[in-house]
Parts: sequence; structure tokens; C-alpha cells
Amino acid sequence: MKFKKIKYLFALVALAATGLACNIIKSDPQPNVVIILADDLGCGDMSLYDGWIETPHIDQMAGEGVRFTDFHSNSSVCSPSRAAFMTGRYQQRVGIVDVIVGFRDKDGLEPSEVTISGLFKDAGYKTAIFGKWHCGTDIRHNPTNHGFDEYIGFLNGGSDYLNHKNWMDGTEIKDQEGYGTHIITDKSIDFIKRNKDNPFFLYVAHQAVHNYYQIPSDPPGTRGRDIPLSGKEAQARYKIMLEDLDREVGKILDALKEYDLEENTLVFFFSDNGAVYMNPNERPYRGSKFSNYEGGHRVPAVARWPGHIQADWTSDELIVGMDLLPTLMQIADIDIPEHRKLDGISIKDHLLNQADLPDRRVFFGYEPKLGTAMRDGQWKMQTKGDVVELYDLSKDIKETTNITDKYPERTAKMKNAIEKWKQEVIPENASQQ
Repeated sequence: MKFKKIKYLFALVALAATGLACNIIKSDPQPNVVIILADDLGCGDMSLYDGWIETPHIDQMAGEGVRFTDFHSNSSVCSPSRAAFMTGRYQQRVGIVDVIVGFRDKDGLEPSEVTISGLFKDAGYKTAIFGKWHCGTDIRHNPTNHGFDEYIGFLNGGSDYLNHKNWMDGTEIKDQEGYGTHIITDKSIDFIKRNKDNPFFLYVAHQAVHNYYQIPSDPPGTRGRDIPLSGKEAQARYKIMLEDLDREVGKILDALKEYDLEENTLVFFFSDNGAVYMNPNERPYRGSKFSNYEGGHRVPAVARWPGHIQADWTSDELIVGMDLLPTLMQIADIDIPEHRKLDGISIKDHLLNQADLPDRRVFFGYEPKLGTAMRDGQWKMQTKGDVVELYDLSKDIKETTNITDKYPERTAKMKNAIEKWKQEVIPENASQQ
């Protein structure tokens, strides 16, 4: 009898040990996430997309992960696209439909909004943003009220690259020394170093290659508004700034390698909107920043996660900035509040397994200035007042030939869908959804 009891105890111990071992095996560390956002960067400027400026570090990042060819910012301007990817919702729902200019305290991302950073913080992550915020300048819109433990950067849409007297450290104004792009990188690497043993979410919010077109070799006292903004000199400076940005991206990737964090860190690089007209060569798409044509919102994008995302492949799926929140939450196994209506979809299975994404409609609204654009598969429509344009992107990627007369039924169907969408996401209803 005693022997049987001993055998039973040994069995329990063995079972417990086995269960413990299983738990250890199954308990993968929480993945770190680094989002690197460029400003005003178009596909046509980068060597990764056969552009005119060599970006070897971003090219290498794509070679170690996935390059996207049909990735879009939610808007062709800064503030709305940033608000959309931070919330996973159309920017209209959160009330940011235009660029936040200057210090208008009535405009901004309200603390009641559910954000990527807030969800990560609530899940125990260390969180930080360094660089450009542009989602509100009032104290209630400050990044520290959106789940960021640390914030160093500037609140409005642009900053002198050499003068940082308007920069913030948390909620306090604190001057910084150095070239803006380099400061953002240095702060980011320091954050990675300090949190290498903790799960972290890092938002590297660059201003480059947004004007002013200042370069690292400019004297410290040089004012941005004194730098030429057009012509060959501006193009030359733009090229230097993008090459510099590429090197800074490389430094962050090197830091992850140095601290043995590569295989546990998903890095996502993209731009907040399309480029300005700096490319001296023919652009791949019609339009640019402040445009609902593809050049305004189709942007470069790369994701890398060694051991999880297959190396060196290309995604041609339609993806939008607002897809990041549901994707990252699913990857990190973090619940999203059930009451929060999201417009983005998770692309986790596409990233990790190259699974096809479902067919869907996507809208790019910038009312009333630009009107509204809509994607439905290969079809692209723009409406502004009585003007309606329809394009088949599979045959006309540069949107040169309006085919509304050729496809009246499709035109009517998509036009109705746009009107229905506008009624659903108007700012007055956003707080109720």
C-alpha cells in the first residue's frame, strides 16, 4: 500500500514536471515592436522601389523580410494618417480629418481613444515615442496621455532640424542638441538598451524627409526657412537627407542585433504619406502629398522579423496603415476592448504565412479639400463634388484614363458606397462608435 502511494506521488511529480516543461516550452517571450515612420517619403525616391536614391539599409531590411507594393497611408497628409494607424480606425472617427497646424488646442487625439501604445502599456510593455507627434498640441493630446512612458520630440507638424527649442521631454519643453534625425535615433537606441530585458513598443517618428531641407553638415545656427526649397539644390539636399535616414534605420537594426533582440523584435517601416515633387525622374504614380491619386497615399513599407517573417518576399496585397493596430495586437496576443469599433484588419497570417487577405473596400477621405477616394480590388474611384473619376489600376496604375462612361454600373455602385461610408464615419458620430 505504501509502495502504491509512493508510485502515485512520483506520478504526480512527473506529471507536474511535464506540465511545467510544457509551459516553459510554450511560453515564448512577448515580442518587441519597433515602428519606424518616415515623413513625406514616396516609393519613387528609394532604390527599393527602383528609385533614384540608394537606401541600402532599408533594402537589406526588405531582403530579410517583406516588401509591400500596395501599402497605403490612410491619408495623403500627416495628422490624419498618424491618427489612423495609432487607433486602427478611420481618422474621421477620431475627428482628425486635416493637418493640425500650429498650436490649435481644440484639435488632437483625445485620451479616450484606444491606441497601439495604450494597449501595449496596459499589457506590461515599456513604451516610448521619439520625434514627431502631430496628433495634437494641447496637454490632453500629449503622447504621455496615450500610453507612452517616454516622449522626446516635437508636437506640431515640422521642426527645424538644427534648432530644438520647441522640443518636449514628456510634458515639459526641453531643448536638445544635435541634428534632428540623429537625436531621434540616439534616443531610440538608448531606449532599446535600457529595456533589452523587458518587452517594449518603440515608435521612431522621424521628420525626415519633410522640409526644411537641412542636412547634417549645415552650421548649427542655420535656419530652416533660409534653406532653398526648390530646384537642384533642394533635390541634392533631399537626397542627402534620405541617405542619412537610411543609415539611421540601419543603426537601429544594428542595435537590435547587438542586444540579441533580432528574433524577438518585429520592425515595421513605412511613410505617413506620399512624397513631394523632388524626384528628378519620372514618378511611378500620379500625384504626391496632398493628393488622392496613388502618389499621395501609396507609400513604401517593409516588415522584418527574423525567424517569423520569411525573408526576401514581396506582398502585393492591399494594406492600410490602420491595419497595424489589429495586426500587432494579434501578434502580441493582446485583447482589444470589445466596444471599440476598428476599421483595420489583422494581417498577421499574411505576414507570417503569406496567406491571402480578404477582399475589402478601403476609403481615403480628405473632405472637403480633396474629396474622397475608394479602392475596391483593382478599381479606384475619386469623388469631389460633381467630379467623379474611375480607374482600373490593373491596367492604368498612373490613373491617366477616367473610365466612368465605360463602366456606368460600377461607377454608380462605388459612388453609392462612398456616400454611405461618409455618413458612417462623420466626426459627429465617431464618439458613439
